[in-house]
Amino acid sequence: MDLLSGRKANEIFEGQVHVYKHIFAHLDSMCLKWCIELEIPTIIYNHEKPITLHELISILQVPPSKISGVERLMRHLSHNGFFDIVTIHDDDDENKEEKEAYALTIASELLVKGTEYCLTPMAKCGLNPLMSSSFNLLGKWTLEENLSLSEISLGTNLWDFLSKNPSILTSFNESMASDSQMVKLALKDHSAVFEGLESIVDVGGGNGTISKIISDMFPKLKCIVFDLPHVVENFSGTSSNNLSFIGGDMFNFIPEADAVLLKWILHDWDDEHCVKILKKCKDAISNNTKGGKAIVIDLVINEKQDEFGLTQMKLRMDIAMTTLNGKERSEEEFKRLFLEAGFQDYKIFPLTGMYSLIEVYP
Repeated sequence: MDLLSGRKANEIFEGQVHVYKHIFAHLDSMCLKWCIELEIPTIIYNHEKPITLHELISILQVPPSKISGVERLMRHLSHNGFFDIVTIHDDDDENKEEKEAYALTIASELLVKGTEYCLTPMAKCGLNPLMSSSFNLLGKWTLEENLSLSEISLGTNLWDFLSKNPSILTSFNESMASDSQMVKLALKDHSAVFEGLESIVDVGGGNGTISKIISDMFPKLKCIVFDLPHVVENFSGTSSNNLSFIGGDMFNFIPEADAVLLKWILHDWDDEHCVKILKKCKDAISNNTKGGKAIVIDLVINEKQDEFGLTQMKLRMDIAMTTLNGKERSEEEFKRLFLEAGFQDYKIFPLTGMYSLIEVYP
């Protein structure tokens, strides 16, 4: 039977384009990595104006045989929204000839090194071959009971792997810190979430970036960064009057506080482990006379409401969580977790284009 016998040729060709687009989609990520390795966004930023191809290859000291490679890279990245191609006049040219030049867009501005909201650490960590190559084993992962993708590709779970590889752990913590800086923008408009609290524990808080942001916003709020001992041991020296670091295992206990913050934690785990974490959160806030609350910052999948590009990004993140046997969740899936852990109610607030903030009440 000829499956496509009833299809018009143009329909088949459209299908081919769609298939090929996804076959070669990994090259989008590789071009981003290529761009970051060459530090092109930082070069353009330091140039203080749009840069021509000639100026760029001169700064990069590209050999003649690879000039066309840089041109093709910039064409690809411009097509995908990382640079704008603009027309400029060369002031040093007597004829004032018009030339094409590359200007930063908001996406490439987020890749300029040393800036407050730089996402380069996230890109470097996510595109590290040790991390990204594991997705070649998704087929094997599907057939292995209980094993996470990292256990199949690295021979151990991600957390143990990071604890034994300090340089990659540093990269991972830096990636989480860069993401937390983005959340900082959103928290300015959601400060009411923290008003009235005297203490908060940031579970899985890593190097404390998000807690430092909160402690600066609310100097009277006692912030505790709680993570595995090998994670926090290097940051205890950065403690202050209202910021401290405590090592421990969230599956055993969580320090008592008025509120518990879970940023990018629940998506790391399957439902069973999430319920265990949430029950420990409930224990940590149970002695609070005001009732206490858990504050969850995570993606919430909403295919009906979100535009296509945002949904596509969230669904990609969902696949990425196979690394840990975790998942991204819809509101209904979060609700089931909260109720099973003994919480009574919750409210969801849009936080950024990607994330939502969920207040969960015992």
